[in-house]
Amino acid sequence: MSDPDGYFGERVAARYDQSSAEMFEPNVVDPAVDVLAELAGEGRALELGVGTGRIALPLARRGVTVHGIDLSRAMVARLRAEPDGDAIGVTIGDFATTRVDGTFSVVYLVFNTIMNLTTQAEQVACFRNAAAHLEPGGCFVVETMIPELRRLPPGQDVVPFRTSRTRWGFDVYDVAAQAMTSHHIEVVDGRGDHTSIPFRYVWPAELDLMAQLAGLRLRERWSGWARRPFTSESRGHVSLWEKPA
Repeated sequence: MSDPDGYFGERVAARYDQSSAEMFEPNVVDPAVDVLAELAGEGRALELGVGTGRIALPLARRGVTVHGIDLSRAMVARLRAEPDGDAIGVTIGDFATTRVDGTFSVVYLVFNTIMNLTTQAEQVACFRNAAAHLEPGGCFVVETMIPELRRLPPGQDVVPFRTSRTRWGFDVYDVAAQAMTSHHIEVVDGRGDHTSIPFRYVWPAELDLMAQLAGLRLRERWSGWARRPFTSESRGHVSLWEKPA
C-alpha cells in the first residue's frame, strides 16, 4: 500500500468529521456509548479503527479507560487535537493483527469498519486479534450494515445512499467477489472532489463463523444500539460475541 494511512490519509481525514456529521449527533453516539460503557464496567475498552475519536472520546468521558488501534496517522492527529484527545492511548497499525499490552473487557468495531478489511482472511484475523485481547467473559462488538443486495434488480450493480445539492454517494457491488466500492462526490469551493473506498461486505452468519473460529460465541444481536430486535428487515446490526470464562 503506497499510502501509509491507507484510504484515510490527510485529504480524507481533513473532512471526515464534517462529511460524516450525522454520525456525530448525540442521538447516534449516546446509545452506542451507553452499551459500550455497560460492557466495559470497571475494565478497559479497545477500539479497532479508532479514527478521530467519535466513540472513544465520549466513552472515555464516562470514566472508561480506552485504547485505540488505527492505521491512519492523519485520523489520529485529529483525535489528538480534540479536547481530552490525549486521554486515549493509540497504537498505529493494522487493527486486524496489531497487538497491544494487557486485556480488555470489551473490544469494538463501529460504523462498518469491519468491511475496511477487504479479504475474508483479514476479517478472520481481526476476530482472532479481538479474542486475544479480551479477558474471559469479555465481549467483541461489531456494528455493520446488511448488504443491500435486495435493492439490486437484474443487471444493476449500483445503490445510491446519499443525494444532495453538494454531496452524492453510491456503492458499486461486485456480487461474485463479495465486494463493494463506496464512492463519495462532494462540491468544495465550487469544485468537485471524488473519493472511493473498497470494502468487503459480510453477512451476520459469516461473522458468527469467524467468531466461532476465534473461540467466541454469540451473546446478542440487535438491529442497532437501541437494542431493538434484529429482523429480516433490519438494514444493519450490532452483534456481541463473548469470550467464554
